[in-house]
Amino acid sequence: MAKVSKNSRVGKRAANAGSGRDFVKVVKSVKDPKTGKYSYRELMIHKDKVKEFFANKK
Repeated sequence: MAKVSKNSRVGKRAANAGSGRDFVKVVKSVKDPKTGKYSYRELMIHKDKVKEFFANKK
């Protein structure tokens, strides 16, 4: 049985474009203005929208 090189798998990446590998889990701490306590907001978002998530103040 022959080995499969990494370069031969490059073409298969386009087939996996819609798979779950494009999503990441992000955790953001949010401070409650009344009590001053922190809570954590966890979401699974697309890896291209991570900067937008952290730029949002909500």
